Amino acid sequence: MKHVQIVPMEGKDELRVKMKALVETPGFRGVVSLGVVRDADSDPHGAFQSVCDSLRYVGLSLPARCLESFGTNPRVSIMLMPKNNTPGMLEDLCLESVRTDPAFLCMEQYFECLQSKNLPRPREISKAKIHAFLASREKPDLRLGVAAENGYWPFNNETFQELKGFLRLVST
Repeated sequence: MKHVQIVPMEGKDELRVKMKALVETPGFRGVVSLGVVRDADSDPHGAFQSVCDSLRYVGLSLPARCLESFGTNPRVSIMLMPKNNTPGMLEDLCLESVRTDPAFLCMEQYFECLQSKNLPRPREISKAKIHAFLASREKPDLRLGVAAENGYWPFNNETFQELKGFLRLVST
C-alpha cells in the first residue's frame, strides 16, 4: 500500500464537519481513493446513510452499498464495523477474533455474574467486554489500538478478512 493515510474523524457525531475539513485540506484534489469506516452501532442501514449524507454534503461520490467503490478522483468506498449489515462496532470485531482465547470465557462469565447479581449493564457492553478481556493481558491498561500494536488481536483470524479486503479495495 503506497501513500496511504489514515485520518481519524473522532466519532460519528462530527462526521459532516470533519469530512468538510478533509476535502478542504490542501492536496485533497490529488486523492485517488477514499475509504470511510464507521461503526454500524444498532442500525447498519442508518449508519450507511449517515456516511452517505456526509459524502453528499461535501460533494463526493456515493457508493450504492458497502465494500464497493464508486466515482473517480477520489474513488469512494464505505465499510461498516464489525461487518457490513451487522449491528455492532470495532470492539465486536476484535472480540470475535479472540472467541477461542481461554480468557474470552472468563470475560463472558464475569458479565454473566454481574447480570445474575442484577447489577446495571454497562451502556456500551462491547467496550466494557474489551476492557475486561484486556485485563487478562500482560499490559491490561492498553487502549484498543495500542493493544493491536502489541499483538493482542490475531489479525490472521478469519474475522478480519472483510476488513483486509476493504483495505485492499481502497489502496489499489
